[in-house]
Amino acid sequence: MRLGIKTKPEHTPWHELLDTWRAADDIELFESAWNWDHFYPLSGDLTAPNYEAWTMLAAMAQATRRIRIGCQVTGMIYRHPALLANMAATTDVISGGRLEIGLGAGWMQQECDAYGIELPPLRERFDLFDEGVQAIVGLLSQEVTDFAGTHVRLTDARCEPKPVQRPHPPIVIGGTGPRRTLRAAARWAQQWHGGAKSPQHWRELKDVLLAHCADVGRDPAEITCSVNVRVHAETGIGPAVEQAAGYRDAGVDLVVFNLPHHVPAGYLDRLAEQAAPLAD
Repeated sequence: MRLGIKTKPEHTPWHELLDTWRAADDIELFESAWNWDHFYPLSGDLTAPNYEAWTMLAAMAQATRRIRIGCQVTGMIYRHPALLANMAATTDVISGGRLEIGLGAGWMQQECDAYGIELPPLRERFDLFDEGVQAIVGLLSQEVTDFAGTHVRLTDARCEPKPVQRPHPPIVIGGTGPRRTLRAAARWAQQWHGGAKSPQHWRELKDVLLAHCADVGRDPAEITCSVNVRVHAETGIGPAVEQAAGYRDAGVDLVVFNLPHHVPAGYLDRLAEQAAPLAD
């Protein structure tokens, strides 16, 4: 099993986030580092600092040298897919080809209300998501893209420069919805990121993904399966490593340790030491 880390871009000074990502970059055990895509904190004081995800990714791309970087996951409702494709291409170039493009349909009503962003009903939102993924893949992989969807329309559209990774950086689709999200993952994802409640729940979701892969003719071996494991400040590293071991036994390919706020110096070294037996 492979391992990564995730930092919450909230309630934390920039220099602390930067130090954490650079520390992870120096530890070979961690293959990837992630943030999330929200404009307000998801916990605590909603007026506290919360860094915009893709601006942060571009900065971290420049500040690191080895570790793969990504967002778990980008809300499709927040940005036009053509804008997001250009952002992804630029960030992949800055990183030297280390970007993972995390995508989700979006869900945060409070943010949408505050910023005047439409949050469509679920069916329409997932229709937009499906079209958006296709448009992004087209823009990143083709010289010129035309797309005539209900929600997304592109005419002689270009995206330059192209990303370093060809035909495009890996698409990571996040979510657990059995009908739409997992089917989208079967169709387009190189990685499925599932927010499971337990290893048994994850196994049940994986079975749904396998069924969708069979239905659309996709080899499931082409899809990396990942999950978050939260490291609680109150309980420490040990219980998180134990939980990660359960996901390893269930068949997860990549566990991402969701770190607490304010990671102190040396914390990732201790996490790496305890989690090392989980790695392939």
